[in-house]
Amino acid sequence: MLVVKNLTKNFKSFVAVDGVSFEVNAGEILGLIGENGAGKTTIMRMLATMLKVTKGEGKISNYDLASEPENVRGEIGILFGGEVGLYDRLTARENIMYFAELNGMESEDAKKSIEELIKELEMEEFIDKKVGKFSRGMKQKVAIARSIVHKPSVMLFDEPSTGLDVSATRLIQDFIFKCKSENKTIVFSSHSMREVEKLCDRVVIIHKGKLVEQGTIAKLKTKYKNEDIEDIFVKLIGGNHE
Repeated sequence: MLVVKNLTKNFKSFVAVDGVSFEVNAGEILGLIGENGAGKTTIMRMLATMLKVTKGEGKISNYDLASEPENVRGEIGILFGGEVGLYDRLTARENIMYFAELNGMESEDAKKSIEELIKELEMEEFIDKKVGKFSRGMKQKVAIARSIVHKPSVMLFDEPSTGLDVSATRLIQDFIFKCKSENKTIVFSSHSMREVEKLCDRVVIIHKGKLVEQGTIAKLKTKYKNEDIEDIFVKLIGGNHE
């Protein structure tokens, strides 16, 4: 489970996230929706303990973001969009093993988990090849394996399908549904309202660092008497495109 209360992040010249509160249950996919600069990625990076919380509190699997970051990191898996950040000179197996070790896994447990992932993601043909010349889809599989090798209970997906073709996007979406079926707690952000509607149980809409609405997509459609979630989103943020 994941809970944030009055989550705030101040930078020198502006407030990036301003008093945001929400919770996500096990087996639930929560969608973070907002324009570029709304604060979605800042929230994700605080949840991942990559940024310190300025004010407010957050707990992941009952571990506090501020006072227990090491424990939090052991509970989370992260898959961000854009460049996947693999080490080109290492093989796929070495990349995954490195992250398993970073998350404190014992060698034998890591090897067993990696073997399971090799079969599940069909990586047999390239698992022991260096990733530098991999296709985007192959790299995405390695990134998925890396994010879940330590069997986290909470998954953070920040625009994971950015720049991917249809097949690679489907791979990501199937993986997210699998995480849900395994009762993981999931936070997901995307600019695609179609993708959000397909994947998410509930949504939190962020605008200029503030939470402006949250609820199930069905309830939002009923509340605003509109079947188009994109229309609802645009109306809630005032129709501005920054």
